[in-house]
Amino acid sequence: MKAIAITRSAETGSNIAALQDITLPEPTASGHDLLVEVKAISVNPVDTKVRGGFTGNEPRVLGWDAAGVVVATGEAVTLFKPGDEVWYAGSLTRPGSNSEYQLVDERITALKPVSVDNAAAAALPLTSITAWEMLFDRLGVQEKGNENDVLLIVGAAGGVGSILTQLARKLTRITVIGTASRPESQKWVSELGAHHVIDHRKPITEELARIGVKHVTHVASLTHTDQHYGQLIEALIPQGKLALIDDPQTLDARPLKAKSLSLHWEFMFTRSMFETRDMIEQHHLLSRVAKLIDDGVLKTTLGEHYGAINAANLRRAHELLETHRAVGKIVLEGF
Repeated sequence: MKAIAITRSAETGSNIAALQDITLPEPTASGHDLLVEVKAISVNPVDTKVRGGFTGNEPRVLGWDAAGVVVATGEAVTLFKPGDEVWYAGSLTRPGSNSEYQLVDERITALKPVSVDNAAAAALPLTSITAWEMLFDRLGVQEKGNENDVLLIVGAAGGVGSILTQLARKLTRITVIGTASRPESQKWVSELGAHHVIDHRKPITEELARIGVKHVTHVASLTHTDQHYGQLIEALIPQGKLALIDDPQTLDARPLKAKSLSLHWEFMFTRSMFETRDMIEQHHLLSRVAKLIDDGVLKTTLGEHYGAINAANLRRAHELLETHRAVGKIVLEGF
């Protein structure tokens, strides 16, 4: 089968040229695995991080978002059958979606939305899981609740921010403030439903004051947490909640003590990496998101379509992601 893999580690500078078209044997499904014919994928920051940190001797297939069709199932599978159209974000510990066929556990897979095509669907699984777990599991926001609370989303125009903004606005009563730094990204965040959009290039507390907000109750920090950390602590009310997904080199928790602020990390691969007892919750979560899309409550966060799934187009996508200027998700479709 066709695949795109990272083939060598970086000697000096970026190893982006090491993304190469290769041929691999088609895998065989067993246990809880589905064998999926991949139709479309999207690219996430995790792809660039894994590529940049690659030190192995064997090629590694990246990719953690896909929409495709089930072609075979393992003997323990009960949720799907061949011919089902599915979507998923996969597991960090297994070969990724940048290949014609992929094995994925049924417990982290769901039927894809029927109202959107494969490209639009592929833009959503990883970011939807991350945003949902961050909002409802980590920050403890309640559906149809939190009407007196304020959520600040730092980096609201990116992949996770794009779906998190929608979830918070459509499913809760919380006031949503998104940050974005450019006119086009600010427009995008506003269109997704944010009540207010502020510029994170300026001091966040000053930007909040500009729109008449003194404090926020919840913060979802999706990028450059280390740069905004002090401002976020200042902006939060006592007993507020701060959640993040990025990877600061260091993060001193002591400044959180005076306000009794809680700190939460969201990593959507935790359930699949450790095969937690509630691993199937990601199946239920993606099924719920699919229904919300089909009901017109949520919309795809597809930003740009980069054409066919091949090494050249994946290199372009990685390059754009590393500028931190992507709006929405980058999708590739078909081999």
